[in-house]
Amino acid sequence: MIVKLAMSKFAVVEIGGSQYKVAEGDEIEVDKIEGKKGSSLNIKEILLLVDGEKVEVGQPWVEKAKVTAEILNQLKGKKIRVATYKAKTGYRRVKGFYPLLTKIRVKKISV
Repeated sequence: MIVKLAMSKFAVVEIGGSQYKVAEGDEIEVDKIEGKKGSSLNIKEILLLVDGEKVEVGQPWVEKAKVTAEILNQLKGKKIRVATYKAKTGYRRVKGFYPLLTKIRVKKISV
């Protein structure tokens, strides 16, 4: 099977244990990262880097590659509800929480 990739530049990065596909200018929400609004962030855990037809796969990470991002906002996500119950006893509880998130903008992908 042959997969053709679009002629673009993107990377797959690992942030807080999750993987995200990012390109320059993208805005994504990730699990909370410590930092103030407007501060810069360097991500070195790059799993895959695609630049046109040039593809680099990390083992586990791509060496000498870096993604620079800017923290836009610290916010709360949508409420997540968790329901628990025990069968045959009538015990039911509903709990919930708002996950803490950080919104970031990818500025530059460099090798």
